[in-house]
Amino acid sequence: MPIMDNRLFSFLISEREQLIADWTVKIIVSEDDPYREKITNSAEKMYEIILSVFSDTKEELEEHLQSLAFMVGEEQVHANINIGDFVFNVNSGRSIIYKHLHKMNVEWPEIQEAINRINYCFDTFLYYAVSYYNEQKNKIIEEKNQFIDSTHKDRLTLLGQMTSSFIHEFRNPLTSIQGFIQLLKSEHEDMKYLDIISSELGQLNFRISQFLLLSKKELIGKEKSLFSLNKMIDEVLNFLYPSILDTNVRIIMEVADEMELYGYADEIRQVLINIIFNAIDVLSQYRTDPKIEIKGCFVNDTHIKIEISNNGPVIPDQLLKTIFEPFVTTKTLGTGLGLFVCREIIEKHKGILACSSEPDKTSFIMLLPLLRLENE
Repeated sequence: MPIMDNRLFSFLISEREQLIADWTVKIIVSEDDPYREKITNSAEKMYEIILSVFSDTKEELEEHLQSLAFMVGEEQVHANINIGDFVFNVNSGRSIIYKHLHKMNVEWPEIQEAINRINYCFDTFLYYAVSYYNEQKNKIIEEKNQFIDSTHKDRLTLLGQMTSSFIHEFRNPLTSIQGFIQLLKSEHEDMKYLDIISSELGQLNFRISQFLLLSKKELIGKEKSLFSLNKMIDEVLNFLYPSILDTNVRIIMEVADEMELYGYADEIRQVLINIIFNAIDVLSQYRTDPKIEIKGCFVNDTHIKIEISNNGPVIPDQLLKTIFEPFVTTKTLGTGLGLFVCREIIEKHKGILACSSEPDKTSFIMLLPLLRLENE
């Protein structure tokens, strides 16, 4: 071993304990990471590989780096951590080694070759670890997509076939009843409860429409149109007024003026009704002071953000991760299709639907592109 390599190797051996301690302190780690106790051990293994640059061949180094990278990459996949944090943690070790090397009081060109080999270790390790992580993550996403596709083809297609066979048998009498209600209203303007009956029938019709949405891949509406989101929110609240009144829910509105969207108005209306109705249903069981907040604003002149919040109970983390998947529900008689339908509709409109939950505040956030983005 050359004299300078020998000196550098001896220095890194003497600094090992302090260097690993400094590295461990800088590492970003989540409290939820099940492998957090193994981080120091992984750093030590990486350091041993770095020391081996002075004795091993390039092929031997790569084999050791690949083995460690795959092991750590697998841990990161299971821990479901931010891959950016992982890259930062690895590069922190590189920075700390450079910082310690300044203690040697040698000119940088004298140890440049050794530094290049150390860089090779870090770069190769990151390449293998991140590649493995992305490959495994893509497999997980692909499996989920396959699950959704198979679910659509199997359970949802079956559901669609069932609904298509008797949907007209449901809607024909509903249409007749609504028609007779309108006649009664015109002939007996003072007759009680007709508005409530009409509203309840409208909600039943809405539930049937949810199943229809699941029976087709394509959007139900034939033509997109420009519509007022402000007006639609008012219409939805009027539609749900009997339920709001019955549960004594306080509605707080904070919506920007003249919010317009280009899309399928009936489907966006269904999303708003579903989310608000779900909130009313939850609040009726858990709160004596139920409250729903509806906020709407423009974001960067490119998107509209709608946030619907309620002061119901917190949604557990595990349920929060699957809340938009089909057949996931906490209701005894729920289908688990409502939020799945909502996400399908928002994503078909090139938007995003997300949910956050903490004590006394659960929010559903929609981000939808403005008209000009849809036309680009």
